[in-house]
Order: sequence, then C-alpha cells, then structure tokens
Amino acid sequence: MQRYFVPAQQFSEHEVTITGDDARHIIRVMRSQEGDKLIACDGNQLDVLAEISSMDEGVVTARIMERLEQLSEATVQVTIAQSLPKGDKMETVIQKCTELGAAVFVPFLSERTVVQYDSRKEEKRIQRWSKIAKEAAEQSHRSRIPQIGQPLSWKQLLATFAQYDLICFCYEKENGSQLRDVVQPFAAGLQQKPDTAAQVLIVVGPEGGFAEQEVEAAEQHGAVPTGLGRRILRTETAAMTALACIMYETGEMGGI
Repeated sequence: MQRYFVPAQQFSEHEVTITGDDARHIIRVMRSQEGDKLIACDGNQLDVLAEISSMDEGVVTARIMERLEQLSEATVQVTIAQSLPKGDKMETVIQKCTELGAAVFVPFLSERTVVQYDSRKEEKRIQRWSKIAKEAAEQSHRSRIPQIGQPLSWKQLLATFAQYDLICFCYEKENGSQLRDVVQPFAAGLQQKPDTAAQVLIVVGPEGGFAEQEVEAAEQHGAVPTGLGRRILRTETAAMTALACIMYETGEMGGI
C-alpha cells in the first residue's frame, strides 16, 4: 500500500488532504479511485490508514479509518556525517541510508574534499536531497523523513561530537579497531537499557580519505577510528555498510 508524507496541518480529526506532487502521483501515476486506501504520515507521531473520498485536480481527500502503530523506526538514532563527495554520490548515500534507517544526514567539508562548495547553490541541493530522503522513506515504509543538515566545516562537525553516545570514525588504522569490535559491546550495553534512545554518529571521509591531523582531532573529541574490513570501500559505500552493521548488531535486522 502506498505511503505518503503529509504536513501535519493537512490532517483533521476525520480527514487528511493531500496536495501537490503527491496528489498528482495518486491521480495520474497510481490511477487511484474513490474507495482506494493509502497510508498517510505526518512525519512525526501520526500514521493513519485512509480511504480516498474525493479527487479533484491537484487535491485528494481521504477519510481516516484508523491510526496505525509505528513499527518501522529504529530505536537507535544514527546520524551520517558524510564529507561531500563528487557527482551524485551524496544522493546515493541519502537514498540507501534512508532505506536502512538513518535519522539525520550531515554533509561536511574536510581537508581533502574535492567538491567546490558554493553556498549560493546549496539551498537547491538540500531541497533535492530532502526530496530523495522523502521518496526513500515512503518507499521503505518509514514513519519519519530523515533530516538533512546544512553543510558544516570540519571544526563545526567536531563541535557536535559531544552529543553522541558512540562515534564510528570510518578510518583504516594499523592495529586499530574494526567495526564489529566497537559496535558489539555498545549493542550489549543497550540491551541493559532498552528504553534508552542512543545517539550514534558515523563519520565518512571524502574520496581521498582523511588527513592525519583530522584523525587525531577526531580521536581527541571522542571518536573511535573504525575499520570496515580488509577491502577498500568507496566513500558512498562506507556509510551504508557501517549503518547496516550497526542496525544488525543493535537488533534492527534481527541481530539480537
């Protein structure tokens, strides 16, 4: 059943009104009829099963039949901090990591970031990324759309580290920790505190990797340099690999 994210103000006690691109998708792409059912979410605490009662050009009205239990959101809140990659790789990271359950995306600029940052173009890019996150969240039947943050400098990103319970800094260090070594004890600790909403940060560098001074600074701010196995992963692959492993070890994929 198709799922749509609808602004909270378009819900009433008994109805939900869908407009814009989503309404056109329902009418023209899905070719829905009155009486067809859909799921509408406000992106926060409300998921409902609704039945289409009327369709006009650009507006779909649906009668709320029942409130649905939210079961698709991860108990561990994972933020993906991704150094801006070339081309459309960031779109891939956002799409796939949204499907896997990421809660927040934070683009950042590091010493070896190749992309030339242009603040004048950034607003359009964030709008594009937000649309991709919304569509991926709908497709994967999530109840919330991940947040897309404004790009940060490396120093600004470091300043956020204190708010996380675990920081996995994706970096292959000689005799360093592997992801499993870091995540398994963390996941075991969460089992003792089932009501705790843990905050995890995954930090991924650019195509050229991190500079040594960035690694040292990250460690000083509480990050754990974490290897992702014996193979070298592309920057757009690293985030989704680390996220999938964390979701598995914390029981979001049946790992516990």
